[in-house]
Amino acid sequence: MLVVRLFRSILATVFLFGVAVQAAALAKRGVQLQEVKDYGPNSAGVSMFVYVPPGVRQNPAVLVAIHWCQGSAQGYADGTPYQKLAQQKKNFIIVYPSSPHQGGCWDVSSPQTLRHEGGGDSTSIANQIKYATSKYRADKSKVYVVGSSSGAMMTNVLAATYPELISAATVYSGVPAGCFRSTSEKVDEWSQPCAKGEVTKTRSAWAAMVRAMDSGATSESKRPRMRIYHGADDAVLNPTNYREEIKQWCGVFGYDEDQPKQRKNGEPQQSWNTNVFGEKLEAVWADATGHTVPCRGDDDMKWFGLG
Repeated sequence: MLVVRLFRSILATVFLFGVAVQAAALAKRGVQLQEVKDYGPNSAGVSMFVYVPPGVRQNPAVLVAIHWCQGSAQGYADGTPYQKLAQQKKNFIIVYPSSPHQGGCWDVSSPQTLRHEGGGDSTSIANQIKYATSKYRADKSKVYVVGSSSGAMMTNVLAATYPELISAATVYSGVPAGCFRSTSEKVDEWSQPCAKGEVTKTRSAWAAMVRAMDSGATSESKRPRMRIYHGADDAVLNPTNYREEIKQWCGVFGYDEDQPKQRKNGEPQQSWNTNVFGEKLEAVWADATGHTVPCRGDDDMKWFGLG
């Protein structure tokens, strides 16, 4: 336990140092979020905060923005560009979940959270989505999820456990859904083997894990489009996880992880590259970048179709 706590402390320190400049530049732009106390069943105790930009259009899209370890809803709002983009575009609202766990990480490991309607963190966030689409008369076909680090892990978990609720997702520096896996009912359990890149599986095995998380999902065509980012110099979540995430979603969508349909060198910026495996999956390798890849708000807007 001491080793795990120390590793988490190192994770938080490295990550917070990496985003400090970005957060400082954006913090002054933030607007206080509105907390929603009663959004429905919430056995995991996940808090919900929302941002509705002034003058938002009717039937807006919903963006679910999920924070990193040692983070919070307000911190993620202040440290990422999505609130400002919502103000500019006025075509989406934002849901910011906030972790109930000590250390601020998400439960991406327990049997509860890795199962559709299992009652874990993923179920609570799914209920936040349902509340938001009803309360704000949002377009249910335009629900998007973005997350960083632990939030990226949760984004993959949500795409596996609640695919019917999500249209597209962006994952910044995460691990495959199910890579963190508790051996008991314990929640929020850290997996050092996964973090170190020691958990590798075949494409079919990863895909089987995704399908097992929601046995009622009968159509792969209705699963969300996935865009994955990972830094080549990530010292917290080993870059091997980038390859494993690709294998997982290639297995789900029926793509070949060794044969991308298109390779875009120097995109979205110099020395990075983007692999397009199909309409449902793109993956961005961020050279000379650590943990975590900074959120690229304008690119996310394009990926989500929000302009």
